[in-house]
Amino acid sequence: MELEDRKSKILTAIIRNYLETGEPVGSRTISKFTDLQLSSATIRNEMADLEEMGLIIQPHTSAGRIPTDKGYRFYVDQMMEARKHEFDDEKKLLLQRVDRMEAALKQLAKVLAANTNYATLVSAPTYAQNKIKFVQLSRVDVAKILAVIMTQGNIVKSTFVDLNEDIPEDDVLKLNVLLNASLNGLSVDEINIHVISGLKAEAKDLSAVVEPVLTAIAQAVTGDKEEPQIYTSGTTNIFKYPELSQSSSATELIGAFEEKQPLNELVLSSMNKEGIQVYIGEESPFENLKDCSVVTANYDLGDGLHGIVGIVGPKRMDYERVVGTLHGLKNQLDAIYKEMGTKKITDSGIGKDE
Repeated sequence: MELEDRKSKILTAIIRNYLETGEPVGSRTISKFTDLQLSSATIRNEMADLEEMGLIIQPHTSAGRIPTDKGYRFYVDQMMEARKHEFDDEKKLLLQRVDRMEAALKQLAKVLAANTNYATLVSAPTYAQNKIKFVQLSRVDVAKILAVIMTQGNIVKSTFVDLNEDIPEDDVLKLNVLLNASLNGLSVDEINIHVISGLKAEAKDLSAVVEPVLTAIAQAVTGDKEEPQIYTSGTTNIFKYPELSQSSSATELIGAFEEKQPLNELVLSSMNKEGIQVYIGEESPFENLKDCSVVTANYDLGDGLHGIVGIVGPKRMDYERVVGTLHGLKNQLDAIYKEMGTKKITDSGIGKDE
């Protein structure tokens, strides 16, 4: 259904106000709620047209209007279309940022290896907590719905939800509106008892459906995490140190850098540790790295986006220089991300002594 802009804005204002208050919405409320700068009489005329179109109803004489199921449908369709364009634009910007960040991180690993004479690794930034951006529920079978969740970083996850009862399409629609109004911008950890109680209270007859849906959403969002992308450099620097260049040690270290699995485990184990971590020889939890020292730093770009920078070398590595270098890199990575790759990394300071 196509609506002229003025009617669309008035309908949207009615629905949003009704979702917030649960009370019929009058023309005076709409005149304050929109930027249309229309008189109450004009708004009443438009509301009469919307009523004739079946998008709103007047529950009783002299009352304001409330949305019909058809009105909810128009609102959700418009919202989803707007979100789709928003997500498409964000995805383009995100891909551009990722491309530039990937090039910057690869260059960073190379420069860091050249300036320290050790092997280096840099993990691409990932999200510590996935915040929910959008939820779409769709009825696929009797007592079964499909939940599609878009999270921070435009990551899409989906899961099926089995219910104890069948719910009609109109109720699924209302649940969509309610969930998006309540969960947008929240991480799973923030969906607490207070949020759940509020959702159940607003859902009324659908309160029994809220809990299994929220459980499914939480499981989908916090499911198996993808292994982080890791950029490495300086593997051949291992051969500069006799204690590491012995055939067995060198083979294990090079294997770790080529296969990436031990490095993935190192990154994941260091991700939630603040500051700089130093593993010396047997202190390393990874067999392939027990003949060397590993120093890692957790960099944080804000909004839950973080990653790991690591340096691998002999036990006699220059710890003071390495730790100082990683401290400096934390600030530089923040600047690189904010400028989205416009600031190039060169060997004019990274990894060098002050």
